[in-house]
Amino acid sequence: MRTAFHEQLDALTHSIGDMCGLAGIAMQRATEALLEADVALAETVISENNLAIQAAETESDAFTLLALQAPVATDLRAVVSSLRNVADVDRMRALALHVAKTTRRRHPAHAIPDDVKDYFAEMGRIAVNIGYNAKDVVLSADPDKAAKLDDDDDAMDELHRHLFTVVMDRQWPHSVATAVDVTLLSRYYERFADHAVEIGRRVIFQATGTPIM
Repeated sequence: MRTAFHEQLDALTHSIGDMCGLAGIAMQRATEALLEADVALAETVISENNLAIQAAETESDAFTLLALQAPVATDLRAVVSSLRNVADVDRMRALALHVAKTTRRRHPAHAIPDDVKDYFAEMGRIAVNIGYNAKDVVLSADPDKAAKLDDDDDAMDELHRHLFTVVMDRQWPHSVATAVDVTLLSRYYERFADHAVEIGRRVIFQATGTPIM
């Protein structure tokens, strides 16, 4: 019984790791669409539902484990953490969709002006990196690697704060609508990184039993 349980739990872990990587790919494509005003690529991101399906199936598998195996102590913590991780990865997917939908909404115009493109290119790079790193963290269950997710998150937070000061500057040369788009898009990237960090914190908790605030 316990062997079967741990095999199913390992399958959950691998599924969540795969989803982290897929979320990174979704944000990579959404960022490319944003920077190039590529509505066809944006539509591809929006219409892709493999990650949503996998998230629903993984969540269902986790609930089945809870119902049929009645885990306790460390095993219960692992299953509950898996459920929360699925929710965080699904939010990462949704945030990539928000970026793609902004591109589609503003087409054929660019959603962001040229003078902030470099910021979003860097935010996209960090988001993709943190998605792949989160995958590695989940699959390895390495608390040291998990702690390093904060480094990418700090870099993302700094870019987010800087963009906010840019759009609030009195010399901002663009429209209010553009300022709103830039602010919201920046927030999407910042939240994407936050969800990856939450996954890392649960890995640390599972490995050490110490919650990270």
